[in-house]
Amino acid sequence: MQTEWNDSPTQHLAQRWSRHHLRLHRWLLQRPALLPDGASLLLAVSGGQDSMVLVGLLHDLQRLHHWKLQLWHGNHQLRANAGEQASELARWAAQQGIPLHMEVWREPEPTEAAARAWRYAALAAAASSCGASHVVTGHTASDRAETLLLQLARGSHRRGLASLRPQRPLTAELTLVRPLLLFTRGETGEIHTQLGLPLWPDASNEDPRYSRNRLRQEVLPVLEQLHPGASRRISGVAERLGQEQDSQQELVELALTGLLAGPPAPPIALRRRDLVALQPANQRQLLQHWLARQGVSNLPAPQLDLLLSRLTHGREPGSTDLRKGLRLQWDRQHLWLQQPSAGPPHRAEPPDSP
Repeated sequence: MQTEWNDSPTQHLAQRWSRHHLRLHRWLLQRPALLPDGASLLLAVSGGQDSMVLVGLLHDLQRLHHWKLQLWHGNHQLRANAGEQASELARWAAQQGIPLHMEVWREPEPTEAAARAWRYAALAAAASSCGASHVVTGHTASDRAETLLLQLARGSHRRGLASLRPQRPLTAELTLVRPLLLFTRGETGEIHTQLGLPLWPDASNEDPRYSRNRLRQEVLPVLEQLHPGASRRISGVAERLGQEQDSQQELVELALTGLLAGPPAPPIALRRRDLVALQPANQRQLLQHWLARQGVSNLPAPQLDLLLSRLTHGREPGSTDLRKGLRLQWDRQHLWLQQPSAGPPHRAEPPDSP
């Protein structure tokens, strides 16, 4: 049954209830920490299909989970009608009785990475100011499949292949949650039609200059033709990789503790000889985890392999630049991270054993 939201925003949940509502409701009950009962949620809403379905489903389930819902919309100023669409979305949100926070990107940059960084920073600030404990986005199983394929093409480490987890910390106080990973983009299209939701599409989603759009338009349709349901299965691979990563976390922590060097080594240094004595797969995992502890995550696999090759073959000191201005340095005994503003660390290297 289709609902005209603008005409009857307070229509009873039973009149819109569907198998999709039930599926999401049960999934959330099985994972009470994902969107806790009574939590204050800030929903990121672009006006596109997936984000509007996010609002529709959570608004319908609100009376069962007692959430406090607020919306956030970012005007990137990258398309001519962005301001007009933002105003229409604001009027619709007011009709539903859902508070909407709007923000304009004052110095827009036409790149995917810059836009994403601005959105998450603005969402975190808005959530903090409005008292929300969770930021919620409309990422779907199709988005996660696209992300896995892009990361695979870049040669990402397994940690990168497990991107787009159901939840992750956004800041020390905020959690980012993606409840629509249950659904493919085809399913959110079905839900959108069923609920009679409005739509404000972003024309940039069709622009082939963006790598994700080309993957969505040219690659995934071929995979779906060859193997129907490919997007859901690829998304499932990312989910399983994430679960395996979680299960290994305790063992990795224990092993890494055994590799940490004490004085007179530099702070938070690893014992180089002990690291390179391990099997290559264990070297990769421990080094990646150690770097992630210090804010350097998801090094591409080729870069990680080259680094380990330099550490393993030959005993000479060396260094390499990483992200965010950090520099990895090593001598014959240890390896450590050099902060951008720090000077050369004081270290006392013992003489080599025969």
